[in-house]
Amino acid sequence: MTQTFFEPEVAEEPKAADHALHPNAEPASLALSADDFSALEERVVRAVELVKRERLARTTAEERAAKAETQLAEQGPLVDQMKQEIRSLRSERDLVRQRVERLLSQLDALEL
Repeated sequence: MTQTFFEPEVAEEPKAADHALHPNAEPASLALSADDFSALEERVVRAVELVKRERLARTTAEERAAKAETQLAEQGPLVDQMKQEIRSLRSERDLVRQRVERLLSQLDALEL
C-alpha cells in the first residue's frame, strides 16, 4: 500500500487467511513489549502492596477505635462518680466558708 499525502497509513487487522498462515501469531492490538509488560507488572505489584498497607492501617484503626470505645464505656461510671464527688466537695466547701465567715463575724463582735 503506497502512502500519499492525503492517505494516512492505517494499521490493517490481520485477515483470516493471514491467521491461517501464522496460527501462533498474536493480533497487533494484544502484543505487548517486554518493557510494557514489566511496567504493568510493577504497577500491579505496587497496587497490591498499597492495598495491603491500607487494609493493615484500616484494621489497626478499627482496633484502636474499639479499644477507645471500651475504655470510654468503662470510664463512664467513673466520670459520673467524680462529678458527684465534685458537687459534694463544692457544697462542703460552701458550708465551711459559711462557718468561717460566721466565726470571723463573732470575733469581730468580740473586739468591739
